[in-house]
Parts: sequence; structure tokens; C-alpha cells
Amino acid sequence: MSQITHPQRSIVILGAGVVGLTVAYALSQDDSNKITVVARDMPEHFDSQGWASPWAGANWSPMGDFDERTSKWERITFERLWSMIPTGLVMKLTSRAYFETAVSTEWWKDIVRDFRVLSSDQEKFPEGAKFGFAFTTVSTKPTRYLRWLKGELTQRGVSFILKNVSSIEAVAAIGGDDSIVINCSGLGAKSLLGVEDNSVFPIRGQTIVVDAPHVKECIADLTPGNGKGPSECTYIIPRPDGSVILGGTFQADVWETAVNHHTARAIYERCTALEPALLPSKGTTILSHNVGLRPARKGGPRVEVENVELPLANDLVPVEVEGTRVKKTRICKVIHCYGFGSAGYQNSWGVSEEVKGLLASITIE
Repeated sequence: MSQITHPQRSIVILGAGVVGLTVAYALSQDDSNKITVVARDMPEHFDSQGWASPWAGANWSPMGDFDERTSKWERITFERLWSMIPTGLVMKLTSRAYFETAVSTEWWKDIVRDFRVLSSDQEKFPEGAKFGFAFTTVSTKPTRYLRWLKGELTQRGVSFILKNVSSIEAVAAIGGDDSIVINCSGLGAKSLLGVEDNSVFPIRGQTIVVDAPHVKECIADLTPGNGKGPSECTYIIPRPDGSVILGGTFQADVWETAVNHHTARAIYERCTALEPALLPSKGTTILSHNVGLRPARKGGPRVEVENVELPLANDLVPVEVEGTRVKKTRICKVIHCYGFGSAGYQNSWGVSEEVKGLLASITIE
């Protein structure tokens, strides 16, 4: 009996950050998808500040109040990352987090491992902290993780095009007239013609990366005070290669990518006070000072299908149809997938499953 083959769908993914690459990975499991990833920055461009993924904390950490959609993404992602621990690409990480006021734990305490409430009667809390939790989570090194994803995709036959595109129309042209575009452009969605989403904004994050393989625990002081400004917090995130990222800032609508030396000094002082093992006398050395712009969106991430009429320009080229000159247009199916802020890594595997579902709905139409 001959095997039934299905015609390939041309899919062009805009963006090679952690979300774009993970979506490509999920879709590449279907041989009927012919996938091209087009991006200005690729995983080998780990020093580019034009995208957020190389600069991320890249741990799984509970954020905000319960939201059914994002909590589903995060549960799926946690389980996938946890399953990768034996590979060495992801590490198991004990974690403590401190807060000034009570925060909801109901939606995430059963996702992480070993969750427990901390007591100030049994251990010292940071100044101003009244609530604390301990749990076991995961972290990875962003640059290594991104290169792994790209390597896996290359083996699966996914094509990569290094190109700076300015419009949905230009993206669609790469895949041909019947192509489906998946827009994982992050902050680029703000200026991408055909999208131009004014809800997109940056959250500036300044961090320090140190070499400290002896530091094994993630600690986050999320209280105000203790030398922190209104857009600052203190966190320490170990990584599988022995490096540790220290932070940080959450400065909304700030596009500045230069390192602020006053901020760097403050981050270092807060983190070493929270974890003295980070001091130079304990063998810690500073590797780099970093700034990344998290791609956030007012109203939360946008993950949905849109029918975009092409060409976008008003001066459409007339074509001859039965003796009449008309302007030729077509509808391009676009799946938007952007606006994850600082949660790109911990949303990535879950949101890729949602994109698979949206793609299936397009195919059925």
C-alpha cells in the first residue's frame, strides 16, 4: 500500500529568540511543515542588544497573579524543562523568594517541586520581608540553550535566513503566496509594518554575570527598600555552567542599552549582601555587565490569528482580469506570538503548543 503524502505548508517564523525557536521546534515535528526562520539576530549573535533572549535570567520563576492561559503555558514549560535536566542543558535549582506582602501561590505551588512556606522564626529574612517561600525550580544558560535549539532545528531541515525585514509583507514574500507567517518579533512588533502594535514596550533589565560555581541557590528579594529604587529588585540565579546572573532592574518604557555604572554598583552591593559567597574573597569574579530590553505588551502577550490583507501599500499594482484593470490583493494568515516580557523562557514550550493548535485551525478552514 502506498503511503499518503501531504503537500508541505510554507511557514515563515519571524524572530529567532527563545519563543520563535521553540515554536519552530514544535512545528518541525510535523513533516508537512516547511519552516523558515528569518531574523535580524541569530543565536550566534549573543552580544547583540537588539533582542532580549541572550540576556535573560532564563529560570522558571512564578510571576504575578493567576491567569488561566499563561499558567497553562508555564506548567507545560516547567515540565518540559524539568525533563531536560539529565542532558545538562537545564539544571535543578533550589530557590528562595521573599516578599513584603502575601502573594498568591495557589496556581504555581504544585507546578514546582518541594514547595514550602518559610518562617522568619526559623531563619533570617531580608529587611522588610514578611513572607517567604522555598521551592525547587530550573534554570539554563541562554546562549547555550539558544544554540542547542538552532542546532536541533537545523538537523530537522528548518532553514534560517539572516535578514532585517520591516513588514509582514516582506516576511510573507520569503515563503511565497500561500505561506503562513508566525510573528515572534518581540519588540519589533511595535514598528513592523502590518502590525505596528503600540501596546508593545520595553522593560529595561540591567544585570551582572559572575563566575561563581560554588553558589548553588537562587535567591530573590522582592521587597521594596534595602537600597532598591522603585524599578529594582534583587535576584541571584545560578546557571548550569557555574556562572550566576545578578540583578536587576525592571524599568518600563526605557530604551537605553548602555550600562549605568551607578546601577551596576548597587546591584553588586545588594546581591553580595544577600549572598556573601558572591564576594571576591570567596573566589567570585565578574564576567560581564549587561543590559537587555524585555519585550513586554500592555494587556499581556498576543497569541492569535489575524488575516492581513496584502500588499500593505496603497499604490497596489493593477493587473488585467477579463479585460478590466483591478488591484490584486490577497489575505495572509498571520499567527501573532509576542509580548511575553520577562517570561519568554518560562512560557516558550506552552505557547508553542498553543501556536500548533492555531495552525491546525487555519489548516481546517
